[in-house]
Amino acid sequence: MILENTVREASICLKNNNINSHELDAQIILSDIMGVTREFLLVNNNIPISNEIRKKYNCAIKRRINREPIAYITGKKEFWSRDFVVSRSTLIPRPETELLLYKVINYFKKKNINILDIGTGSGCILLTLLKELTFSKGIGIDISAKAIQIAKINSKRLGLEFRSKFNVFDLRNFKEGKYNLVISNPPYIPLKDMKNLSEDIIKYEPLVALRAGFDGLDLIKKVIYKSNYLLKKNGLLVIEIGNNQYLKVSALLKRSNFREVSKEYDYKRNVRCIIVTKV
Repeated sequence: MILENTVREASICLKNNNINSHELDAQIILSDIMGVTREFLLVNNNIPISNEIRKKYNCAIKRRINREPIAYITGKKEFWSRDFVVSRSTLIPRPETELLLYKVINYFKKKNINILDIGTGSGCILLTLLKELTFSKGIGIDISAKAIQIAKINSKRLGLEFRSKFNVFDLRNFKEGKYNLVISNPPYIPLKDMKNLSEDIIKYEPLVALRAGFDGLDLIKKVIYKSNYLLKKNGLLVIEIGNNQYLKVSALLKRSNFREVSKEYDYKRNVRCIIVTKV
């Protein structure tokens, strides 16, 4: 079967199973299996597809029909224009999380800083910062040993293994070093909202990296408390938060002697990130 018909057949199959992004998903999956770009598929739509590739493609399409996210099927996700290895032990990096980085990178540009990334997952936040802040170094911690393994893989792929360390730690027991920047995308989804998550997330992503107690603030409180001891004078704390959490988190930060520097809105005009400094 030629390439065009292979993609069309897969796209129809996905559409019939209520996958809204059926055409795009069909293209992404095949381009990944073939090791080519999506543009290559469009330009070369009349080339034949081997039985071996079709077999792999059919298996991958079945996984997508079962609502497995594309990132887990391909084993990677783009973040800040770079591909990061991901697995079901790590959250899939999302565009909203990039919002944490713009002002931080500008704030510390050309400076030599020490960074702590709490709940590092795939390591995408810390490693992106180190790529942009070339004089800096950092540590990423996570309670998941499997996530730390993925972060180390990404560190080597990006040539950052000598400026980054990744260790398994429960935040409550972490006491190492002082930092110019503490950054975290912690779990922040209240228990009552977990049932509203999409099937893709509930079935496949690590729920321990999402749920955060009754009000969604359990881990945020721990990050704030611990940052009081881990931040250097004039250091920044940067936290990603959930919808409608800004007022509560802002109050917690004030009570812990942090002063707000900036807040960043997501694409739906929710406050998604708070940047503060120690008073």
